[in-house]
Amino acid sequence: MQRRSFTRGLAAWGGFWSFWAPTAASAVSLSEGDAALGVRTALERGVAVAVGLLGRTGGFLDNPKVRIPLPGFLNEAAKLAKFTGQQKRVDELVTAMNRAAEAAVPEGKAVLMNAVKGMSVQDGRKILTGGDNSVTEFFSSRTREPLSVKFLPIVTRQTEKVALADKYNALAGRIASTGLMKKEDTNLEHYVTGKTLDGLYLVIGEEERKIRQDPVGTGSAILSKVFGSLR
Repeated sequence: MQRRSFTRGLAAWGGFWSFWAPTAASAVSLSEGDAALGVRTALERGVAVAVGLLGRTGGFLDNPKVRIPLPGFLNEAAKLAKFTGQQKRVDELVTAMNRAAEAAVPEGKAVLMNAVKGMSVQDGRKILTGGDNSVTEFFSSRTREPLSVKFLPIVTRQTEKVALADKYNALAGRIASTGLMKKEDTNLEHYVTGKTLDGLYLVIGEEERKIRQDPVGTGSAILSKVFGSLR
């Protein structure tokens, strides 16, 4: 009787548990509501931590994982700046780029949280079974466009403070015509905005993986229950 009830339950949930429950016993101990709440709680925590880490002075500039460099060919060329007396100006531009990212990130928190609230059961399944990039893919598909619109004016105001920003755009356009640089990287503001989003999604994903690795250490009962069942 118990086995038949469990089988009917799986069918009613569209096979949700069959994708991620390691054992029948752990699936029985969890409800669909617990699972949804657990995934949402993990992502909300990841968003809060990522925004807190990145949306402050040094959040990008001092973090080698997300620090925004000059793109491609220009980054390599910039290494010669110290021999031409231009190192200080290059450093100022790179600092401004990363400060722009740090200023933009806090403005995206509400958009990210709304994406989590709108998450479907199917979204939750993809996140739980989709590998290391599943969280990044979820947020990118739901928020990249609106966040790009929100971040771009902030990034523009920050980069305009540096005289080299306009010169970057002019130089990058000429370099792109030679094939040494991607066309999408020829506008400094758009380039920094894209890199800001990449860094933000990366750190959210890292925080979610930390929860998977040590759900008990989070101090959250629902996270311990849901992600602990996966271990």
